[in-house]
Amino acid sequence: MQTKDLRSLAAIILFYLVIESLGVTCPILYLTGISCAGCGMSRAWLSLLRGDIAGAFAYHPLFWLPVPAAALLFFQRRIPRRVFRWGMGIVCVLFVAVYLVRLLWLEDPVVVFQPSKGLIGRLVSGALAAAGS
Repeated sequence: MQTKDLRSLAAIILFYLVIESLGVTCPILYLTGISCAGCGMSRAWLSLLRGDIAGAFAYHPLFWLPVPAAALLFFQRRIPRRVFRWGMGIVCVLFVAVYLVRLLWLEDPVVVFQPSKGLIGRLVSGALAAAGS
């Protein structure tokens, strides 16, 4: 890993620590009211650490995938470029497919689609209400 990569990673970790301390667990959900493709990932890992494998899969069925994806990134310079691209492509396709299934399956308790509850939705509703009065 290069120094700029480590700085970027540190900045991301710091950003998440700050927003977490403010009570915002997911900036995408907070802003839009729509769960992100990684929604449930942290809870899945916490379940796994408690030995609850079924719970981990329930929170996010791809909770295990960041480990091989990180390995691909870490060894990117040591593996053939084609292997890296195929591997990362498969990771992306799997995440998008699982996200769409979870988002469109209205009974999923983890992934939500509630734009009116996000900050942007609330601001727009407030602006429209103020303009209408």
